[in-house]
Amino acid sequence: MSCTRVFVRASRGYSTSVQTSAISKFPEGSTIYSLIQPTGRIHLGNYLGAIRNWRDISSIESRDTKYIFGIADLHALTLPQDPVILKKNRYEAIASILAAGIDPEKCILYHQSSVPEHAELNWILTCITSMGYLNRMTQWKSKAKTGDDSSVYQDEVLANVKAGLLCYPILQTADILLYKSTHVPVGDDQSQHLELCRHTASNFNHAFKTNFFPQPKTLLTPTKKVLSLRNPAKKMSKSDIDQNSCIYVNDSFEITSKKIRKATTDSIQGKITYDPIERPGVSNLLTIISGLTRKPMETTVDELSWITNHKELKDYVSELLEAEFKDTRQLFDELTKNTEYLDKICKNGNDRARSIASTNMKEIKKLTGLD
Repeated sequence: MSCTRVFVRASRGYSTSVQTSAISKFPEGSTIYSLIQPTGRIHLGNYLGAIRNWRDISSIESRDTKYIFGIADLHALTLPQDPVILKKNRYEAIASILAAGIDPEKCILYHQSSVPEHAELNWILTCITSMGYLNRMTQWKSKAKTGDDSSVYQDEVLANVKAGLLCYPILQTADILLYKSTHVPVGDDQSQHLELCRHTASNFNHAFKTNFFPQPKTLLTPTKKVLSLRNPAKKMSKSDIDQNSCIYVNDSFEITSKKIRKATTDSIQGKITYDPIERPGVSNLLTIISGLTRKPMETTVDELSWITNHKELKDYVSELLEAEFKDTRQLFDELTKNTEYLDKICKNGNDRARSIASTNMKEIKKLTGLD
């Protein structure tokens, strides 16, 4: 999860995925749902790939649509956490979401761990999920730093990979299905987990002779993946040892400009072109521009024909970032100092989320004979 997810009730004739930018209205009674992990202040990739997408989606007026966004703090436990830092990160994640323009009145904003029904449904779904399906997932291999061809049945992998890391796609499925979600905004790296979610929903419905769970539809973020500024062969990440590789939305203009100036480009001079293979660094800067301006890559490149060198390109990126985050940065700083307000927002969101989750869980227990 970035652990990011959003959903709307799939109807007959819908494909299982669609670009968010292609949505102008959701079907009546839709539920849009997404979570991010609490890694603290968010970076540019989180913002363009998830949180701004939430803001755009929640601005779409559709009858009886629920917008549920939150912090996947249970998922964070799949890797070792310092409790003090985790608590701080949870506050900063909520502050980042609010600073980005998410309306806590229109949207339910909550902590996953505050709704125990997540863990309850997770166990039920774990009991109908095959180990083989989990073993084929690629993200646990990436986080465990094993090879793509690794198997949990190998002795070395079995000894070192924690059960939570292997099984967290089931919890992700439980998150989605608990609210009978219908659309899930994610990046390409989460598409595999949405396939597991749909597979599990079908298995449950078939096993208990019901149509209780809808087939959640994948909403792919319109922005391409933002890569490391210093090494465009990998994703932008907060955990990168070289912090010049990552831009945070609350970085000052001076810090942002310094990081952009140090961004990897190439030795090719003249016209700026988008070529991820031959010009990955320049192409990554163009991805950032395209994402910030919401313009297709072809249009972005055409409109930058006036740029003749890397310095002009980097200066332009820095100016766009400052225009995008100047107000957000100030609001984030104010929010992180007001934990009482953040607690109030989350208490309200937790109560609203649990009201939905407990109602659905009662029906699930009836279907499974646990009532």
